[in-house]
Amino acid sequence: MSKPLSDHDRRKQISVRGLAGTENISALKTDFNRHLHFTLVKDRNVATRRDYYFALAHTVREHLIGRWIRTQQHYYEKDPKRLYYISLEFYMGRTLQNTMVNLALENACDEAMYQLGLDMEELEDMEEDAGLGNGGLGRLAACFLDSMASLGLAGYGYGIRYEFGIFNQKIVNGWQVEEADDWLRYGNPWEKARPEYMRPVQFYGRTEHTPDGVKWVDTQTVLALPYDTPVPGYRNNYVNTMRLWSAKAPCDFNLKDFNVGGYIQAVLDRNLAENISRVLYPNDNFFEGKELRLKQEYFVVSATLQDIIRRFKVSKFGSREIVRTDFSKLPDKVAIQLNDTHPAMAIPELMRVLVDEEKLNWDQAWDVCVRTCAYTNHTVLPEALERWPVDLFHRLLPRHLEIVYEINRRHLEKVAKIFPGDHDRLRRMSLIEEGGQKRINMAHMSIVGSHAVNGVAQIHSDILKATLFKDFYEMEPDKFQNKTNGITPRRWLVMCNPGLAEVIAERIGEDFIRDLDQLQGLRAFVNDDTFIRDVAKVKQENKLKFAVHLEEHYKVKINPNSMFDIQVKRIHEYKRQLLNCLHIITYYNRIKKEPNKQWTPRTVMIGGKAAPGYHTAKMIIRLITAIGEVVNNDPVVGDRLKVIFLENYRVTLAERAIPAADLSEQISTAGTEASGTGNMKFMLNGALTIGTMDGANVEMAEEAGEDNFFIFGMRVDDVDALEKKGYEALEYYNRLPELKQAIDQIAGGFFSPKQHDLFKEIVNMLMYHDRFKVFADYEDYMKCQEKVNALYKNPKEWTKMVIQNIAGCGKFSSDRTITQYAREIWGMEPTLESLPAPDDKQ
Repeated sequence: MSKPLSDHDRRKQISVRGLAGTENISALKTDFNRHLHFTLVKDRNVATRRDYYFALAHTVREHLIGRWIRTQQHYYEKDPKRLYYISLEFYMGRTLQNTMVNLALENACDEAMYQLGLDMEELEDMEEDAGLGNGGLGRLAACFLDSMASLGLAGYGYGIRYEFGIFNQKIVNGWQVEEADDWLRYGNPWEKARPEYMRPVQFYGRTEHTPDGVKWVDTQTVLALPYDTPVPGYRNNYVNTMRLWSAKAPCDFNLKDFNVGGYIQAVLDRNLAENISRVLYPNDNFFEGKELRLKQEYFVVSATLQDIIRRFKVSKFGSREIVRTDFSKLPDKVAIQLNDTHPAMAIPELMRVLVDEEKLNWDQAWDVCVRTCAYTNHTVLPEALERWPVDLFHRLLPRHLEIVYEINRRHLEKVAKIFPGDHDRLRRMSLIEEGGQKRINMAHMSIVGSHAVNGVAQIHSDILKATLFKDFYEMEPDKFQNKTNGITPRRWLVMCNPGLAEVIAERIGEDFIRDLDQLQGLRAFVNDDTFIRDVAKVKQENKLKFAVHLEEHYKVKINPNSMFDIQVKRIHEYKRQLLNCLHIITYYNRIKKEPNKQWTPRTVMIGGKAAPGYHTAKMIIRLITAIGEVVNNDPVVGDRLKVIFLENYRVTLAERAIPAADLSEQISTAGTEASGTGNMKFMLNGALTIGTMDGANVEMAEEAGEDNFFIFGMRVDDVDALEKKGYEALEYYNRLPELKQAIDQIAGGFFSPKQHDLFKEIVNMLMYHDRFKVFADYEDYMKCQEKVNALYKNPKEWTKMVIQNIAGCGKFSSDRTITQYAREIWGMEPTLESLPAPDDKQ
């Protein structure tokens, strides 16, 4: 296989226009050498590749600092409304290349490194992913920060600086094995500790009701130390801030409780406090009701609200002088967005601060709270919804429990007035779930305490109103909105697929990077042979490059002319990687049956992490690897079908895989995937989608045209009807011979010859306990895959459909999503104007 162009060579080919940017290369080299010699090592001869990476990172960061300071000064001068996006996850990936793209430094840095005899790609590969998220929710937060800065909004991301992010996944003998992600081992050049803004956070204790109000006493204090990371907008000189909190024990932690002999133990016990920010819980769409998790949720909320109120009270840059004390104005200056229910503690905490500390009466405080907060829901799966036990709440946050009870009392009074005599409705709408162990329903609290509630795709928002939050919607319909998710085109096109970005820019100019709707202009070129050829050529180069990567890492020979069929996302029953497995097995059986037929060659790649405690998901990974072991070593099949499990799927691997994909698998059971954003990344990078009418797939098919989408399977109504009728997997198993054959092979040990019953649990689940109705969509999925195969044999028609898909991507920019949040929820107005650059004396 001829070696494809490296990104370095590709950048050399890209014309030095706006996409390339212009910068003084000799100044960059001087800065780089200064950092290398004085910041890092005294003797360049012993510098390691990591030293070079750090020198480059610090050189690029210098270009951020002036803009960062100027942006904050600008916000204090203008005193705009500020948006605080609170999320327990920020899945940022790597920062270096993204920063260079947004500051128009990439080509200059590339050339500077080249002249110094260094390889830019090698240096970029030294950076650890900041994997402070599980999947879609955390990556969405990262895209949103990029868009807020690119739209000139005073937006702040607030979260936790986990010492260990999402685990590294190793595949050992076909099984997932987790390793700790020690991403801070070598330090993080992008963050700055801000000890001057350290904040105390209280836990435990008890409440005292005094004539002066309620006091929360005898608490245990943990300090929240902020680390700030700059978030640059796209070439507009705005640099916003992501502030992540790290837990620190106060100096006297536990010391006062010990006699002299207990001093060593008291110092060692500081770990108990600092464990709060130690590790990210690795669950996606699953609620784990552990005390440490509730501590994390309250920790980020308490520290963040102290920061919000401090910033509200002062309005001069760098000043600590209080100039604002009228809290009725808080909603005019502050918007708080709760990214799912994880930061829902912001509602009782804001009430505690306003009532207990700032001495507002309850009604005033509640009005301020509701007008300030808004809530985004990310799932309808019941196992994902947070419900905290009341006794845990009482022990950890006694004052907040009193506040929650009071919120609930007043809320239920209001419900009873509107729906008199409807006791069942009162029970359903209560914040406190009775029966067995009492629990606090955090979604209900988020709805009651917010002025806006949104889902993340139109179908998802409709389902929320019709089912999960039906009672709340009937009471306050104006509160409910939809905000379909989006992705940032900077990282997910310009940065990860420069070849495609250039081909597009040659036809419609570069403004599409800040206004993705302009991609509609590509429809004019859908029959242009040169453009069709250019798009196909970029895809082939990306495939060649990824094939080289796969062969290096997996020792599997890849046919670069085969269809790259990719499903990458968290491993979960509802995402139906098992349906994909059934297709692979059926296709394998068909090739074996008629080996001389002209089959469309496929390389099927499945990647994703299983939550460590999710047994079924881990078994699904083992099944995928087992199928691969059989298929990849069958000489009859050859290179017509290969199966690869992509190990340790993360942002950096996504940036390689997605530009190389021909087919994107988005095959969840209709009504289960809230939105999806991987689906949008594939579409923007020139893959066609095979998918159910679920999540954002519905809107993607609408934008691209349903003829340009491979849609199959049950719609939401069909799933509901089948649920009512009763889903009988056996009926499909007995009716469909190819399905029966595939299941019998899994059950009989065909893919596990050394342990015949290895997959009996998976088979048993599929046959008797499958909530996600895999067999019900099997037949239609197989037919749809045949259409995919037929079209792939006609490269020109395939590429025309690809162009229609790219042209329909405008809606799925996170710039559009954030503009809608800003105007319709936060009361803020985006701007496309730039700030003056730091060296501009304006």
